[in-house]
This record gives sequence, structure tokens and C-alpha cells, in this order.
Amino acid sequence: MKIAFVGKGGSGKTTLSSLFIRHLATTRAPVVAVDADINQHLGPALGLTDAEAAALPPMGGHLPLIKEYLRGDNPRIASADTMIKTTPPGRGSRLLRVDEENPVYAACARPVRLDGGEVRLMATGPFTESDLGVACYHSKVGAVELCLNHLVDGAGEYVVVDMTAGSDSFASGMFTRFDMTFLVAEPTRKGVSVYRQYREYARDYGVALRVVGNKVQGRDDLEFLRDEVGEDLLVTVGHSEWVRAMEKGRPPHFGALEAENRAALETLLATADAAYGRRDWERYTRQMVHFHRKNAESWGNERTGADLAAQIDPEFTLDENALLALPG
Repeated sequence: MKIAFVGKGGSGKTTLSSLFIRHLATTRAPVVAVDADINQHLGPALGLTDAEAAALPPMGGHLPLIKEYLRGDNPRIASADTMIKTTPPGRGSRLLRVDEENPVYAACARPVRLDGGEVRLMATGPFTESDLGVACYHSKVGAVELCLNHLVDGAGEYVVVDMTAGSDSFASGMFTRFDMTFLVAEPTRKGVSVYRQYREYARDYGVALRVVGNKVQGRDDLEFLRDEVGEDLLVTVGHSEWVRAMEKGRPPHFGALEAENRAALETLLATADAAYGRRDWERYTRQMVHFHRKNAESWGNERTGADLAAQIDPEFTLDENALLALPG
């Protein structure tokens, strides 16, 4: 299952995604966690020191390796240099699995031990002031999008992505790459403004979207979110002494998390798992192709000097029966 956490800056998106990842670790499920936010805070939220988090290998820095590996011997892709973030897989491409060893994970993922088990953590890498333009930002998260386009995941396997704050992901097709998107919203007007933006895009592309109310302190907060969000409101999370200790760098054992917050995480997991039965690989592939054509026409063909639409394999559907075609 591919799961995204989105929301405005300061909403608690990274905190909620880290709690969900910790909860998954207690189940011993295979988990790949990805920090795709401009502010790279997922590592520390999972217990890494600042030095350990800074030492995570940046996915953006390994983009040539990622492209070359995923390209495989796909005859429609002349070279790794002609691959862009939306390049779809085809016959001959290499596909990624959640629970496997491969050169991409070897270069970009690091194991993180948590109370209940271990997860793989990947990160786009830190962003500098020169990276904050839209084009530069999306070139960095392009490594994540390319991996998601080549990922075949099954039931009981999880990829959890802490997305950038706000609505930046709409500039690419990455927001359509998930089985479930959890939007973290505070009970304020600004808190629900990103929800309204996401809801419109989600409706157009059939994206499953549920809202997690955060920092909810009483009935008035709850009623505000219900009025603004309606049936999309899945669950709410309130004050947590466990989170407060975690933010100080001294988290107790995860089993000490408050019962109501554990119940909220269980609801998130049940909701994500239920999305598996509604998975439509053909639609997923069509959307991938749609955004690739769009990017090819708007900038990709000019930048690479190639006809990127020719990379599309009309006979290929990415699904759990797709064979991993390795070069001879």
C-alpha cells in the first residue's frame, strides 16, 4: 500500500506520519518510509539524531543510478539520460518491490530500528535556498516519483511518504501515486484551506482522501472540522505527552502512547488496508501515462532532445503480475 501524508506547514503532518510508521513497525510489516518534504524532519521524528539524519543518502543525488537501474533493458528508452520523473515502466524495465534487496535501496535507504521492528528510510535530501524554485524542487522529488512509478507493492506491504507542505505536489502527477492520502488539518481556516485544494484535485483523479484532525482540543474544534470537512473527516488526534517527549528527543517506549491516539493509528491502518480492495492498476497506469505525456509536451522533449511519448509501452500495465524483466 502506498500512503501519503499531506497538509499545510505546521499542521503536524510529519509527526503523524512518523507515528503511523512506528505503528506499522509494531506489526513487523515491510515498510519503506520516504521523506519528500522540503523540511527534512522525518528522520529525527523517527528517533535519528541530527547527525544521523544529515548522513542519510539523498535520493536526488543518486538519480543517475536510479534511472539506470529502473531502465533495465526496456527498448523504448534509449538511455537513462532521456528518463524524466514521469517516465513509465514498460516491458524490460526493472520494477521495485517493497521487501527486497536492490541497488536503489542499497544506495538510498537506511534501516531504522524502532520499538516494534525495523523500517527502511529514504530521503530526497536537504533543500537549499537555490532549490526552492518549483523546477528545482520537483527535480529533487522526481527521484521519489520515478520510484513510485516502478513500484509493485502488495497487501501487507507499505510505502509511507511524508509529502511537502501545501499544494506543491499538484504541479506533478505524484499526488495520484497513492492508494490512500491522509491530509492532516488543524481546526482553523488555514488548516482546512489545503484540504479544499486537495479535494478538488482528488475528485478529478479519483484519489482516495481522508482527513486527520490534529491538535483538536474540544467539542468546538471537532464541530468546526465536521462543518468544514464533512464525511472526509476520518479521525482526530489531541494532545499527546508521548509526542511532547519525542519532540524533546526522549520518547518513552511506543507502547506508552495514549490509548486514544493508538486507536486513531489503528483506524488509519484499517482505512489504508481497506483501500487495497479498490486498487485499479489499469487506471493507475493510465494516469501515469497521462502525466508523462503532459510533461513530455510541456518541457521534457525540449530538455532531453527526445520524443518522450515514444517511451510509453501501450501493451504494458503495471500490476502485481508484472514480471521483473532483468537484462540478460
